[in-house]
Parts: sequence; C-alpha cells; structure tokens
Amino acid sequence: MKTEKTAKKGSPVRKILIAFLMVCSLVNLYPFIYMIFYSFKSNEEIMFTNPFGAPLVWKAENYYNAWNNFNIPLYFRNSIIVTFIATLAVMVFSLMFAYAVARMQWKFSGVASTYITTGLFIPAQIILIPLVILVRNLKLTNSYASLILPYIAFQLAFACMVLEGFMRSIPGELEEAAYIDGAGVFRSFFSVICPLVKPAIASVLLFTCINVWNEFTLALVMISDETHKTLPVGLVTFKGQFVTDWGGMGAALVMASIPTVVIYLFLGDKLEQALSVGSGIKG
Repeated sequence: MKTEKTAKKGSPVRKILIAFLMVCSLVNLYPFIYMIFYSFKSNEEIMFTNPFGAPLVWKAENYYNAWNNFNIPLYFRNSIIVTFIATLAVMVFSLMFAYAVARMQWKFSGVASTYITTGLFIPAQIILIPLVILVRNLKLTNSYASLILPYIAFQLAFACMVLEGFMRSIPGELEEAAYIDGAGVFRSFFSVICPLVKPAIASVLLFTCINVWNEFTLALVMISDETHKTLPVGLVTFKGQFVTDWGGMGAALVMASIPTVVIYLFLGDKLEQALSVGSGIKG
C-alpha cells in the first residue's frame, strides 16, 4: 500500500499538474505583485528604465504622498460608508426574503422569487438614464443615497438567489424540531437557519463588498461633488496640475485593494464551503 501511494504521489501526471497549477498561480498573482512594485517606483522607472521588474530604488514616500497630497482619506471614508450601509442592507433584505420564499408557504412565493432573479439579467447601463432622472427628481444627486440605493437594488438579486438556494437545501425536520421545542418563526430563523447558511452569508457578504467597493460607472455618473466621491472615481482624478505622480497612484491602488484582500482572508474559507455541495448543512 505504501509503495502504491508513493508511486501515485510521485507520478509524472501529478508533477505536471502541480507545475501547471503553480504557473497558473504565478500568472494570477503577477498583476498584484506588479501593482506593489509599481507603488514603490519613481516615474522614470515606471515609464522607461524598469517598467516590469522589482524597484531599483524603493520609494516608500509614494505612500506618504498619496495619503497626504491627495484626497485619499476622504475617498476612503466615502467608500467605507457607502459599502458598509449597502452591504448591511443587502444582507438584511436578502436573508428575510430568502427565508420567506424558501421556508414559508404562500401563494406568490414562486412569482416573487422569479421577479427578484430577473434582476440578474438587467445591466446597470440599460437603466442608467432613467436612474439618473429618478435620482434627480428625488433630489438625491451628489449624496450617499444616490449610490447606496441603486447598489442595494443591483446586489439584491444575486444575494437572494444564493441564500434561497442554500435555505431550500436545509431539511424541514430541523425547523419542525425547533417548533416542537417551543421556538417561533424568529427564533427558528436566527437559531436554526442562519447558523446553517453561514457559508452562503459569507459568500454574499464577500461578493457584495467587492462589487460595491469597486463599482465605477454609477459612482462616476451620480457623483460630481468632490466631497462624496468614492475611491474608484477619486483615483481617476489622481494627478497633479502639470505632471502625474504614477508611483503615488500605484500606492493609492494598493491601499484601495487592502480592504477587499482583508475581507477575503477572513471569508475565503466560507466561500470555499459555499462552493461545495451540501456545505449549507455541514457548516
């Protein structure tokens, strides 16, 4: 048995597969590594002498310049406010809707589920002009609400679909046992259902945070006021009057990527569980 296992571990096919996966990992990691190198270079290195390699002279002051000479703290604050409120609202609404559709019996539950799911097939660009007119008529232009409300609407479809699918996979006997023990609907929801769908909650939280944090089109159209711009829009205007500080822009890009990387590090294992069959029960 040991000989067979050793042979399998050392087989040419396994070695080729490992080598292939390592190459794929490097290809996927290089853009992030390049961005980090970019953030420590001078304009001359970036443009002429050393565009792709590690910095010849590491310029840590790029981070200081990016933080102090531009409105990075303001853009960070705006992105955090918009992302936090939009993600929280999406989680609350999608959990309640998914539970109502997947675990309760009512007449139009199937119609409601189909209606919400159709939101996945509506690109934001198609309704951009009506949305701008609506926001203007509601007098929400150049405010956080002009971004938060559309973000909630666009992210709800995916969140409801994922959570509903997980909740449907949970055996009804678990809720029945909770009801026999005296639990009501709310107690059953918080004590039985929510703990079982943690991988799905983590997946929705991760994707919603990333999508809202990186969204550019709506933020560019809805916000013209400098005090309400988010990071993706603010980075577009990251330039001086006569020359662009490319190293400082790279530093700003690295700082803008940190929150999403941190969130993924905390929720990545739950995401892997969510992509596995039956993880909603085992988690």
